[in-house]
This record gives sequence, C-alpha cells and structure tokens, in this order.
Amino acid sequence: MNTQNFIRTVDFNQDYNKFIEYLFSLKDDEYQKFNQKIVKTDNIIGIRLPILKNIAKIIAKNDYLIFIKNNKHQYSEEIMLHGLVITYLKIDFNESIKLFDEYIKYIDSWATCDSVVMNYKIVSKNLDICLIKIKEYLKSDKPFIKRVGIVLLFYYLNDDYIDEVLKLINSIKSDDYYVKMANAWLISICLVKYYDKTVKFLKSCQLDDWTYNKALQKAIESYRIKDKEILRKMKK
Repeated sequence: MNTQNFIRTVDFNQDYNKFIEYLFSLKDDEYQKFNQKIVKTDNIIGIRLPILKNIAKIIAKNDYLIFIKNNKHQYSEEIMLHGLVITYLKIDFNESIKLFDEYIKYIDSWATCDSVVMNYKIVSKNLDICLIKIKEYLKSDKPFIKRVGIVLLFYYLNDDYIDEVLKLINSIKSDDYYVKMANAWLISICLVKYYDKTVKFLKSCQLDDWTYNKALQKAIESYRIKDKEILRKMKK
C-alpha cells in the first residue's frame, strides 16, 4: 500500500501503533546513524525529510486533528510530522497559530525546530500578527521555544522589519548553545542582506561575546559577503 492510500485508510484513533509500524518500514539505517550524530538524540527512527514532508501533506488533507490528538511524540519523526502537518494546512492564520502555539512545546531538537519553522510559509503573509507571538516565544525560559522565535525572524529580513529584528536580536539573553547558535546564524544573514546596518548594530550591541564572535565567524565563512576584512577586525 502506498503512503497516500495508507494515510487515507488508517484510523489514528484505533490504529496509531500501526502508523508507527509504517514509519519504521521507511527507516534508513545510514541516515539514522548520521542524524543521531548531528542532532544528538536517541529517539530517531531515521526517515529522510522529503518523505516526512510527503506524509505530512497527505495527513494535512485528511483527519489531521485526529492525528494531532493521538500523536504520542515519542519519536523525533512524530514530533516533526506534527509540526509539518500544521505548516501545510489551508486554514486561517489565527487558527493555524493556535495549533502551532500548542505544538512547539514538543520540539526537542534544533533540526525539528528549523525544519518546521522554515516550512511555515504562512508567516510571510501574516507578519504583524505573528510578530506578537515571536516576542512571546523569545521571552520563554524553554530554549527550543526561544529558538523557534529566533528562526521565525528569518521571515522578517526586509526593509520594513530589519530595525525591529536587530532590536529583538539585541534583547535575547540565554546561556543555551542552541539559542546562541540560532541568534548567531540570524545575525550572519542580517550581515548578508543589510551589511552596513548590521555592522553598525554590532559595534554597539549588548550580545555576549560567544554569540557576537560566532555571528562574525559565520558571516566571514559566507561566500555572499565580499568585504570580510572589517568583520575580521571586529572580532573580540
């Protein structure tokens, strides 16, 4: 049975374990080993992202609320699928963000966070409303929720929002590696898109030294930035 037929016929209320068995039938052992090394978690089945996206698209067109209700969030792929399904729903943004808001508490890795958030395209058409949620996420004491807020800011790297983005970047305080790395990544892309403005920001920012230097390092490594000597001299 192909994926589409399986999803259409499986009863998530009664046969959720059968769905897990199906996920394990899609396991790629080599990919599992690779993913465990970079994601650093043991709850990975080992299913490649394009396959998960295809499954999520099909669930989103069927009984997605029943799937979400019965999701046990035991494996990384279950958590990923929950988020991806939300990103594919053709529903009002207010309804979507409610589902997303409930979902993010399950995120337990940078890979799930980034894959889901970068796929949440509806944000780009609802920037003002979503910015309110982002500010809430950035205040969270849970590292991956804070990271969700940071990665969502990638949708705001335009003329209308860049000043607000830099202001929010400056307000982020955390000792968590994954939060600081996401912030550094975001700053490096700000340097790509708004070089002069971001350089000026960095000269007076309140970032911790690790995030500051990591942002400069990532920007220096980028082929999209030509003037790297100034950045090298700015490192602390």
